[in-house]
Amino acid sequence: METAGYIAAALIGLSLGLMGGGGSILTVPVLVYFFRMQPLYATSYSLFIVGFTSLTGALKNYMHGLVNIRTALIFGISSFITVFATRRWVVPAIPKVIVETATYAVTSDMLTMVLFAVLMVAAAFSMLKHRKIKQHKNTDNTTLHVLHLLWYGLAIGFVTGLLGAGGGFLLIPILVTSLKLPMKEAVGTSLLIIAINSLIGFAGDIGNLSIEWRKLLTITAIAVAGILAGAALSRRIEAGRLKKAFGWFVLLTGIFIIVKEILILRGA
Repeated sequence: METAGYIAAALIGLSLGLMGGGGSILTVPVLVYFFRMQPLYATSYSLFIVGFTSLTGALKNYMHGLVNIRTALIFGISSFITVFATRRWVVPAIPKVIVETATYAVTSDMLTMVLFAVLMVAAAFSMLKHRKIKQHKNTDNTTLHVLHLLWYGLAIGFVTGLLGAGGGFLLIPILVTSLKLPMKEAVGTSLLIIAINSLIGFAGDIGNLSIEWRKLLTITAIAVAGILAGAALSRRIEAGRLKKAFGWFVLLTGIFIIVKEILILRGA
């Protein structure tokens, strides 16, 4: 089963390289269902894997002048702190059994997977919509924009810390509409934010969880290799159609997880 997991890690990296994002949303399901990890460990490992794969993409974009460092730091004031605090104190404080009756029990593992599946469904719809994000005229209200970024940073930092997902499909519209970044620059900047968020979130787990570094580094290396291969192939493959097909796959996977966890609940 782990062999299939390593292949899936390569495919996640490949999809990131081909489409510039989206593939990391499958990291947690791959770790849970192929590597048989508990969701708590899967979200932690996902933060490390997503962090390094996103950093690879961010560095590539930075070399082409497509990363706005100032914006990443403004956004990060709140998101970096929130994701660390969430992993360090909030996640360990969540009880193993959240609700229990004579007929069923809602565990933290089950709730994590359901919430993650909901995030997958939202990400899938974002991929399938192909909606063009409009940039509005700059109002020069810098204070308002900074306050918006701080608020969004809190929200996305919490989601990243709780579920181990980068949230690029949430970040990009915010960067385009609130800070008026061009789309390509928004993508590069979001990759840097995701990388820093994820790696800081993982740092919050050090001391709380026992990390199997050899396995983690192997999965990460395979995913990064997939990104580099995908980037090389991206010039030959039409990303639009691929993204739509991948969106349907993510949607079906999210629905499968929700149904699976509900069936487990009923069987409890």
